[in-house]
Amino acid sequence: QVQLVESGGGLVQAGGSLGLSCAASGIIFRYNAVGWYRQAPGKERELVALISSFGSANYADSVKGRVAIFRDSVKNTVSLQMNSLKPEDTAVYYCYAQTVGGPVYWGQGTQVTVSS
Repeated sequence: QVQLVESGGGLVQAGGSLGLSCAASGIIFRYNAVGWYRQAPGKERELVALISSFGSANYADSVKGRVAIFRDSVKNTVSLQMNSLKPEDTAVYYCYAQTVGGPVYWGQGTQVTVSS
C-alpha cells in the first residue's frame, strides 16, 4: 500500500520561508516523477513543482525563483523549500507521485497560510 505523508505546513508572514516534506512508503520516489500541487479555496488544484525520475525539476511560473524542490533518495522523501512567500501562496499543498504507466498517488495535504 502506497502512502505519502506531508509535514511542515503552517502559518507564516509574507516574505517568510517555509519547508514542506513528504515521506513515502510503498513506492520508491527516485523511480517516479514526484512533486507538489496546491489548491486554494475556490480554485483548481495546480502544479507547484515536480522532479522527474531523471532528477530534472520544473516549476510553475508563479513560484519560479522562490521555490526549490529536492528529492532524497536515501530517505525516500521529497521536499519543497519556499521563500519570499506571498499571501497568494496560501493553499493546501499536496505531495504526489506519478508512477510510470500506473496510478497517481496523493498525500492528505498540508495547509500553508501566508499572512499579509
